[in-house]
Amino acid sequence: MSGRLRVGVVGVGYLGKFHARIYSAMPDVTLVGVVDVDAVAGQAVAAQHGCRAYTRPEALLGNVDAVSIVVPTIHHLPVARPFLESGVHMLMEKPLAPSYEDALALVELAERSGVVFQVGHLERFNAGVMALAERVREPRFIEVHRLGEFVERATDVDVVTDLMIHDIDIVMSLVGSPIREIAATGLPVLTEHVDIANARIEFANGAVANVTASRVSNKKQRRMRVFGHNGYYALNFMDQQIEVVRAVSGQAGGRAEIIAERLEVKPRQPLDAELAEFIKSVRTGEPPLVGGRTGLEALRVALMVKEKIASCLKA
Repeated sequence: MSGRLRVGVVGVGYLGKFHARIYSAMPDVTLVGVVDVDAVAGQAVAAQHGCRAYTRPEALLGNVDAVSIVVPTIHHLPVARPFLESGVHMLMEKPLAPSYEDALALVELAERSGVVFQVGHLERFNAGVMALAERVREPRFIEVHRLGEFVERATDVDVVTDLMIHDIDIVMSLVGSPIREIAATGLPVLTEHVDIANARIEFANGAVANVTASRVSNKKQRRMRVFGHNGYYALNFMDQQIEVVRAVSGQAGGRAEIIAERLEVKPRQPLDAELAEFIKSVRTGEPPLVGGRTGLEALRVALMVKEKIASCLKA
C-alpha cells in the first residue's frame, strides 16, 4: 500500500492515547480520528493531535485503512467485527478476547478478509527480548518474574491474561516446542480475579518454564533468565539490558570458571517499535511478528493456566 496511510484509534484511555500520539508523528501516516465513549477524553486527545473525535467506532468506517483497537477485552469482538468485514487492517491489543471461541472468531474473520491482523504483545518488541530471540538456542529452563504494584486499570481481567500472557508468548517463541503439561496456582488478593499466579510449563522437548506474575507486589520487577548449556542469559525488561553468564574451561583441566558480561543492547520504546512493525506490515503485506494465530495460541495457554488455578482454588 503506497501513499499516506489513514489510521484511527478506538479507545484512547491509558494505552490508546499513546497509540494516537505515535501514529500522529509517523511520516506518511495520517491520524484520521480517535474514538472513545468518553467524549471529553476523546476530544482532548483529538485536539492534541489535530484529528477528529468520535464516540462511535463505525464513524471511522470508510475513512481509515488501518485501526488500533484499544478497548476493554470484553468489547473486542463486537468493536472489531465491522472493521474486519470492511477490510480494515487491525492491531488488536492483547488478550484477543475473554474466551477462546471469540478469539478464534476474530482470527478467522481477519483471515477471510485478508487483512493484516497484529496482536499487541508489546514485550515482543522490547529490545532485550529481540536480542534474546536472535541468540537463544535450545533453552532448557526459563524463569520469569513479572511483578507490579496494584493499579485500577485492567482489573476487568485477571493477572494471567493481563500480565502473564506476555511471558507465556515470549517463552513459547523461544522454546519452539509443543506444551506437554502445565501446573499452576494463584489467588485473588485485591480484586475478584486472580491477582498473583505461578505456572510451570513443561514442553515436549524437555524444556521447562517457571513463570510468576503479580499485580499486588510492593515494587515493580520484570526479569527473565534463560538457561542453556554452559550458561544463561539474564534480561531486565525495564532497562532492556542482558547479562550473559557462562562457564569457561579452566587451565590444564581445572574447574571451569564462571564469567559474566553485558551485551550491548540499544533500548527502544517497545510501543514505537510495535506500531512501526504494524504500519510496515500494512504497507508491504508481510506477516507481522505477532499475528492472529500467535496471539490465539498465547491466549489458549493462558486460559489453560487459569483452569489449573481454578481447580486449585476449588480444592
